[in-house]
Amino acid sequence: MFDTAKTLIEQSKKIIVIQAENPDGDSLGSSLALEELLGDLGKEVILYCPVDIPKYMRYIRGWDRVVHDFDTTADLAIIVDTAADVLMTKVLEARGVRHYLESHPVIVIDHHTETEPNLSFDTVALIEEAPAAAQVIYRLAMHAGWDINPSAAEHLMIGLQADTLGLTTQNVTPESFHTAGELTARGASVAKIEERRREFMKKPQSILEYKGRLIERIEYFLDGKLALIRIPFEEIQEFSDLYNPSVLVLDEMRLVIGVEIAVAIKSYPDGKQTGKLRSNSPISADIAGYFGGGGHKYAAGFRVYDEHEQVVRELIEATAKCLEKSNPSS
Repeated sequence: MFDTAKTLIEQSKKIIVIQAENPDGDSLGSSLALEELLGDLGKEVILYCPVDIPKYMRYIRGWDRVVHDFDTTADLAIIVDTAADVLMTKVLEARGVRHYLESHPVIVIDHHTETEPNLSFDTVALIEEAPAAAQVIYRLAMHAGWDINPSAAEHLMIGLQADTLGLTTQNVTPESFHTAGELTARGASVAKIEERRREFMKKPQSILEYKGRLIERIEYFLDGKLALIRIPFEEIQEFSDLYNPSVLVLDEMRLVIGVEIAVAIKSYPDGKQTGKLRSNSPISADIAGYFGGGGHKYAAGFRVYDEHEQVVRELIEATAKCLEKSNPSS
């Protein structure tokens, strides 16, 4: 598929790079890296996302070049970091976008191999096992013989670091460290990236106080193996622009003795419930799959339109089944 993707890119003059409605450091870093790589090939590149880039990600240089208007005059679309319709609802609802995607070549660059691709239009699927989409883009660049300039190297490093928590997650491989070394040699500086990230991650007092309230609300199920926090819409409205509420506590929930998986559920007025999962056992993707979601073994997500109580019941059942399957002797 690398050759097919390379050919499609080389044949195109204008390319639109699409992030889904849940942008993160990997999707944004990957998009900006593609902008650099393809720009050096003489391509016109448009970066598109249907939602605003969250403020806590704005340490990533170039975030402000991401636009909300989908340019249907592009010759080729590249979707990064997702291969599921459910994560592209807002993209597909935008005027003219579905028709565009059904009538133009589309490349999907993703690394979520634990779940099957689920897109309702034809694609060239560049989906490989890797800790980040940025890793797959690096492989494509190496295969195609493209130059990786310092800015592209920095953005690929950001994507790789973001999805691996600084190369510390269980899905990191020797290739990941080799890639990080090669990106460093090409001009990426982890120290400078981290300095900017820490500056943007500084929290106002109100966020620390809110974090304390979240910690007090954590619920535990299955003899403490499942830790759960619910974040209602009014809190999403109040705090999300300053800091992602679920990120405030998920990792600390996972570090509680006995906890195998931590889940944050956000509730929205239209009935939507979104779940973010982080686990110590390799069960996140399987649990998310019960709800039509997906991700990695240790980090995944889902979105449903059910009552919160029903979601919690099904989450407890799915977690119990997945824990039993993962460790049947326990």
